[in-house]
Parts: sequence; structure tokens; C-alpha cells
Amino acid sequence: MTLASKLKGVKPQTGPSYELRPDLLLHGNIPAPMHGVAPRVVLGTNWWNRERNECYKKAEGFCQACGVPKIRASYHQWLEAHEVYNVDYAKGRMKYLYPVALCHFCHCYIHDGRLQALLEKQEIHHHKYVAIITHGDEVLRRAGLVRESRDVRESKIQKMIVNGQVASWEKWRLRIGRRLYPPLYKTREEWELAMAKKTADEE
Repeated sequence: MTLASKLKGVKPQTGPSYELRPDLLLHGNIPAPMHGVAPRVVLGTNWWNRERNECYKKAEGFCQACGVPKIRASYHQWLEAHEVYNVDYAKGRMKYLYPVALCHFCHCYIHDGRLQALLEKQEIHHHKYVAIITHGDEVLRRAGLVRESRDVRESKIQKMIVNGQVASWEKWRLRIGRRLYPPLYKTREEWELAMAKKTADEE
């Protein structure tokens, strides 16, 4: 039997078989105490490869947030794995839930802090920055959702800190299953020095 005869009458897949999750684009930024303590780091490459490959399989070749087929995605024709967390600021807990498969634009939209830093260092063109923000905003608009600006989100976190609604630095932990992982940097000052060094090394 030829390939043509096998495919005869088989309709091409025009979209994923699951419901899209545009709300993934509202995922918050990683709290500073948890920088550098990602599941892929603490559990290793082999574990992470299994996790992300499984999520790519479930995604069926589509971005789980906007639904674009990876072969038609902007800039990169592949999917990128993004870890989803439940963050409890009062307790200082960042619980790992699962990974999702996203197109390059949706993934960059979530990490808008990093995206802004890349723009300021002129490591991405302004046109790409605008295209990413426009893409994410439109995906949310179609779903009846709106994301607050980064300044507003950061202002709310600062207000929570001032009001004692955020756990102190040393109490933060990443939770994966039943295991807890402490911050990579023991204090905010140590973190700030590391970030400053990283910026200087990249310049």
C-alpha cells in the first residue's frame, strides 16, 4: 500500500485536541529569592528532558497558550517548555506544578522582565519586542483577559513587602513533590551582587 493510499480520506489536523490556555500568559515572574533554583537545575538535565519531552508530546505540536502550530510560529519553528508554579508569597513557597509547551513569542511574553532587559542591552531589536508584546496582548484580548503592566505588578509586590505580606528571604523554598529547596543566594544583598556581576560580564 502506498503512502498516498494510506493518507486518502485522512483529514489534516487544524488545531489541538485540547482546550487552549491563554491564561498561561498571566503567569507571574519568578520571585527574586527563587532565581537560579529551577526544577531543571536542582533535578538535572535527564529529569528535565523527560519532563519537557512529555509536555511537547501532549501539546501535539501547538503552542498551548495561543494555539499556533510550531511550524508557523514567529522567529523559531519549535516549542519551548515553561515551568508553571503556584506561588504563595506569605509563606514563601513556590510550588512546581508542571511544564507547558509555548511558542517563542508566548514564552518571551511571560518573561517580560528578561525581555525588557534584553531590549535595554540592545540584544533584541525594538521591532521584535513590540511584536512579542502585541502578540501576547492580542491572545489575552481574544480570551477576555488583560495583563497589568510590569510596573503595576512590581508595585503591588513592593506594597505587599512593606505591609509584611511577603515571607522573608531566608524562608523561601521551591517545592517539588515533597522536597523543599532553599534559595541559591542566602540574602538579597548576595543576589544583587550576583546580578550586578552578571550584567557587568555581559557588557
